[in-house]
Order: sequence, then C-alpha cells, then structure tokens
Amino acid sequence: MLTTDLIDSARALAPTIVALRRAIHAEPELGLHTPMTMAKVRDALANLPLEWKSGSSTTGEVATLVGGKAGADSPTVLLRGDMDALPMDEKTDLEFASTIPGRMHACGHDTHTAMLVGAARLLAERRDELPGSVQFMFQPGEEGYHGARFMLDDGLIDPLPDAAFALHIMPNAPYGVLAGRAGPLMAAADQFTITVKGKGGHASMPHDCNDPVPAAAAIVGAIQAMVTRRFKATNAVVVTVTQIHAGTAHNVIADDVMLGGTIRTLSADHREKVHALIVETAKQTAAAYGVEAEAELEFGFPVTLCDARAVALGKKVASELGGAEGWRDLADPIMGAEDFSYLLEKVPGAMFFLGVAPEGEDWTQCCAIHSPRMHVDEGALPHGAAMLAGCALEFFANGLPEA
Repeated sequence: MLTTDLIDSARALAPTIVALRRAIHAEPELGLHTPMTMAKVRDALANLPLEWKSGSSTTGEVATLVGGKAGADSPTVLLRGDMDALPMDEKTDLEFASTIPGRMHACGHDTHTAMLVGAARLLAERRDELPGSVQFMFQPGEEGYHGARFMLDDGLIDPLPDAAFALHIMPNAPYGVLAGRAGPLMAAADQFTITVKGKGGHASMPHDCNDPVPAAAAIVGAIQAMVTRRFKATNAVVVTVTQIHAGTAHNVIADDVMLGGTIRTLSADHREKVHALIVETAKQTAAAYGVEAEAELEFGFPVTLCDARAVALGKKVASELGGAEGWRDLADPIMGAEDFSYLLEKVPGAMFFLGVAPEGEDWTQCCAIHSPRMHVDEGALPHGAAMLAGCALEFFANGLPEA
C-alpha cells in the first residue's frame, strides 16, 4: 500500500491538489478565522463520507473518516494542515498570486491544506480496509494565534487520537525529500517587552535628567552576554532584541525606552530560566545606570517535541515512498516555532519537512519561508499527500515501532 499503489493514486490527484492550492493562495486569510479557505476545503471533500466538527473559537474544523473495519476500540490517527497566511505583500510573478493586498501564503499553509485534502481522498479510497479512524484537522491561526490550542480547548479533538502527524514544506530544501528528527524539532517561541524608566528633559542638559537610553543600550548588550555565559552552547537559546523605541525629537531626552524581542528555547528548563534571567538582567543593569526597568514576558508556542517512535514510522514511510534518497535525518532543531506542538504535548506524533525547491535547481539559493518571493514546486505536493496518508496506513498496520 505504501509504494507504487499509493504514489500512483496521489499523482492521479495532482490536478485536484494543485488547483486547490492555487485557489487558496489567491485568497489568503489571516488569524483564527479563515472562512473562505474552509469553504474551499469543504467543497473539495463534499462527496466523501466524513463526519465534521466545528467550534466557537475559530473557523477550523475536524473531519473524521471512520474505517470500514473500525470497531469500538479501534485506533485513531490525526493528520493536520494549517490554513492561515501572513500579513505581507506578495512579490512573485505567479498567475495565481494573492489578490488581497497585505496578505500572502508565504509559509506554505496553502500547500499544507491542499496536501491534507489529498490525503483525505487517498484514505477515503481505501476506507473499506481501514481498521480505525482518521481525523483531518484543518486549522487556522498557526501564525502566532494559537489556533491548535483553541481547537483543543473547543473539544474538536476529543477523544484524543493515538498518534498525530503533520507536514511542513521547505522551499529551500531538496525537491521531494522528507526530513525529521526525534526530540525537539522546533523551538518554544516567547516574547518580551522591557520598559526602561528614567527622567527626560533637554538633550543639551543630560545632567539634569535621568537618561534611560544608555541603560537600554546596556541592557541589549547584557542580554547577549547573559545568553552566551549562562547557557551551554550545545543546547541552543536565542534571545533577539528586535525593537527599540524612544524619543520624539533630536533634542529631547525621553522618559522611557521600550525594548522588545523574541526568546527561543528547546527545553522547558531553559525556557523558565531565560525568562527569570531577562527580568533580573533588565532590573540590575538599569539600576547600575540609576534608572528602573520592568520586564513583561508573554508565552508563545511550546517546544515541538517529536516522539522517536513516530519519527521512525515516518522515516519508514518516506523511504518506502521515495527510496533511500527519500529521507534525511535532521542533525539539529530549527529555531522557528510551530503550534502543532500543542498536539504533541498530548499525543505521540511528529512533524516532518518536505522539500519543495524547484526540481533540478540549486535549492540552497531558493527563497525560504516568509519571503515575499517564495516559490513552491507543486510537483512535490502529491508526494506530501501520499506521505500523510502513508503515515496513517502504517500506523494502522503496525502501530508505533520501537525507536
């Protein structure tokens, strides 16, 4: 089931998968509410024997396919695709480029949704032989909106599945190659805001003020030193100051300076430690300059932790679908973040990357995700649909293997 039969079936669906991807790409939607995208999905799956569930927090839905051989205690596997776009202008020359200014599918969620629809059709074709159920999770709000968490809270994935899988395309990775790793695949992503409070006044008379700017500059440097001196280099921690806001004129010392940025960690321990150290570093550095600092931390997505057994299952499926060159072990995590992590906190599973650089081109020179010029070789999408369906079939056949 996982070799010629599945690949041939997926390739036969290529026109459907590509047409859906292009339709979604042309009309991108943001955040937790993606009704146009969801309507396109429902239309594409209208003739399938699916049971649909929706919630109140998002427009996301879960469609369940009950196998013909499923019983009361049969296993359930979840496959997920996200649907939301990014708030940015598209700068490609595609005929189906975004028709909505300030919105673009630059992270590949249009392809994820289309591949999941393809997987649903592949599994529906084999429904009579399925000894369990498949949940297809069509999720909005991945780009920082915690869509997966909201869908869990709404009870759309109740009862929980026995395993969960997802794909993420990579436009700067080799065409058709799947990759993954056990353990942390992607980082936890949190945000911080530091307000440095001083006493403003005329810039020509700083001695009459309590200038917060030198303290803010020192805090930026102290944070970088804190990361390199308080954490092992072999367990990555990234703290990046991305915003500095102060002042209104060249001759005015401001009362306050605002610093903002991101925190990326690969373990719960480091996540907790770096939060405490940012607060401590800001306060103590500011005090050395005779001003005050307050730090606020906002939790984002948790670490994306892939179960070693689920990764072994994915590696087997990828190798059967694409041969020895169809899979690559990732040596290191990626410091981006992904809210599929909320599922993986509750269910054993894994996310895999699918290379979609144009076939035959130098993939190292291709634009990455979140680029306004990102391109996808759509020829790889049926392979992704087959991978998702193959993970479900392999799970039903053999369960999670010993890692």
